[in-house]
Amino acid sequence: MGNAFRGDDAAGLEVAGLLAGTLPDGVGLLEREGEPTSLIDSWEGAEAVWLVDAVSSGAPAGTVHRLDAGVEELPRELFHASTHAFGLAEAVELARALGRLPARTIVFGIEGARFEAGDELSAAVGGAAREVAAALRKEVAACTSRR
Repeated sequence: MGNAFRGDDAAGLEVAGLLAGTLPDGVGLLEREGEPTSLIDSWEGAEAVWLVDAVSSGAPAGTVHRLDAGVEELPRELFHASTHAFGLAEAVELARALGRLPARTIVFGIEGARFEAGDELSAAVGGAAREVAAALRKEVAACTSRR
């Protein structure tokens, strides 16, 4: 998830770019710049979903939060800086209420600092994106090897 034209809000898109062409066969990679509710249809029938978005909780830029949404609700205060009208936390919780949330739903939030139009991705967020991409490769590999 993200907005390529709002600085650190592009964190999720940066991770997607780093993952492109590196995931096992049968694993889809989706980039979304629009409303997060479109994700609900996107993950229909998926065994596992990993989501990445920028967050703003006041932690230092580049801090990585890993949350298991299959086990607990996402803290809305972590995702409150979303440039989307309906945030990722609300989309995940709507999917849960509708019975459409995959049992394994992992959310990585990358703490951003700059979200203004025209800002570039900060160095701290770029480094965190590389860290999250590496973690995702390992998690997806472990998940797909159990099939």
